[in-house]
Amino acid sequence: MAPHVLSNAIVLLLLVAAGFALRFVRGNRMWRDALAQLWRRRRGSLLVIVAFLLVGLLDSVAWTGGQGQDALAAHEARTVIDRLFQGDREASYSAPLADAAFYGGDPLAAPGGHWLGTDILGRDVLHRTLKGARVALMIGGLTSLIAIPLALLFGISAGYFGRRIDDAIFFLISTLASIPSLLLLIALIMALGKGTWQVCLALGITSWVGLCRVTRGETLKLRELDYVQAARALGVSHGRILVRHILPNLMHLVIITFVLMFSQLVLSEAILAYLGIGVDGSWGEMIDQARNELSREPIIWWNIAAAGSAMFTLLLAVNYVGDSLRDILDPRTLRETP
Repeated sequence: MAPHVLSNAIVLLLLVAAGFALRFVRGNRMWRDALAQLWRRRRGSLLVIVAFLLVGLLDSVAWTGGQGQDALAAHEARTVIDRLFQGDREASYSAPLADAAFYGGDPLAAPGGHWLGTDILGRDVLHRTLKGARVALMIGGLTSLIAIPLALLFGISAGYFGRRIDDAIFFLISTLASIPSLLLLIALIMALGKGTWQVCLALGITSWVGLCRVTRGETLKLRELDYVQAARALGVSHGRILVRHILPNLMHLVIITFVLMFSQLVLSEAILAYLGIGVDGSWGEMIDQARNELSREPIIWWNIAAAGSAMFTLLLAVNYVGDSLRDILDPRTLRETP
């Protein structure tokens, strides 16, 4: 299967899953009220996140055909974002909205057409910044889909069954926690190879320990509650108790952890890009490539400013939403909206 066909199929599945999730929220009073409160508290942050999600989806839907810059480009699959930036590439740097090249003053192929300027290879910085949104969403989202199920599997098993299972899982957690996470992450990437999927897998393997500890402790408390003890006395199977009574009471932790983990994962990829093993096309790669530009005279500032601002905006919005979700879903920190 061609990569762009797989990408389009994944987008379709994500849209279908989002539809089912929205239907579930609308049918559940607790989650419907929580979403309404979140909208009232963090409307601006939610709109920012939706905007980044839309950019990520537009950069994931690709097809062949159309007018390219050359005969080869016309037969390559290009995304919607790529098709919006089909202007000519410049020779090298150009400042935002400039009419002439930054060095030499030669006329540009698209004078005033590069809103955020171009990089050393003449690529449009706005184009690269928008494409970096998809990479950030993949790093944060896909890695969370790897780490959270692992944390729930091991944490619930350790907390509910206890004894030897708890000892074995706690030994595994302690072992991973004793290894410097950055060194383990670098070793995994070196073993798996450099690529988006490989980096997501490596980050997922090293990111589940914290949530596993939290779910283990919460499950230890939940298994002693009256309704769980009553279910055991009535002969309800362990699997049904876990699915019907334990897991639903952990979902608020899962949602909050997902939101907070997202920011940590995107920043971790930026650190990896600084070490030269990040993901191609990411904001971290843009920031790493722009480091030396700050020492030029005059300073080339627009590359690092664009990538840094985009990362800051997305992570700030995600953290605001995570903070509000904690207040809404955790009764111990519930407070009235000012």
